[in-house]
Amino acid sequence: MELSESVQRGLQALADPSAFHQSSYRVLVDASFRSLLSSQADPGVLDQPELKQVDQILLKQSHTAATTFILEAVKQNADKSTISSCLEELSFSADRVDIFYSTHQKHRKELERLLASIGRCPPQINDASWRLQYHVKNGQVDKVNEPFYLLSLNTENKGSSEDINFTCTVEQLQDLVGKLKDAAKSVEKASQM
Repeated sequence: MELSESVQRGLQALADPSAFHQSSYRVLVDASFRSLLSSQADPGVLDQPELKQVDQILLKQSHTAATTFILEAVKQNADKSTISSCLEELSFSADRVDIFYSTHQKHRKELERLLASIGRCPPQINDASWRLQYHVKNGQVDKVNEPFYLLSLNTENKGSSEDINFTCTVEQLQDLVGKLKDAAKSVEKASQM
């Protein structure tokens, strides 16, 4: 996992037994997970008796670094070896790594659900079908004889499937195809950089 310098410094401070005794370390790790899972921002999340003797600036830096690391680990679906090696590189002792990892495992599923619920993920197109139809006549004019296309896109979003149906004229379909080709070229160029 790649971490910024400020996150690395905050985690190194958290690993330092002279800055965070074992009890304050355990409380801060637990508070970091709780602050992420809390539905409202709790300003008193760090107002714990075990954290009173810790320098408040260092406490906030370490809390921010810990929450950032937690979110990155969940986002990347990091396993025990990844988390352990990353924390050990930042001077964490084996028992501190174990405390962190056990707390991580306890809250992992909740954090995955939380991250999955954030933001809007557009549906993925699985299939497309089309059919050419004709307007023979309508209510105002006896003969129209105008072709149009009926398109159906089969999409999937978060496991549920949905069909999106729409109609368009020949000109509208040509415009859509042109825009899709432009998008495909842009993606191809971006992937070659």
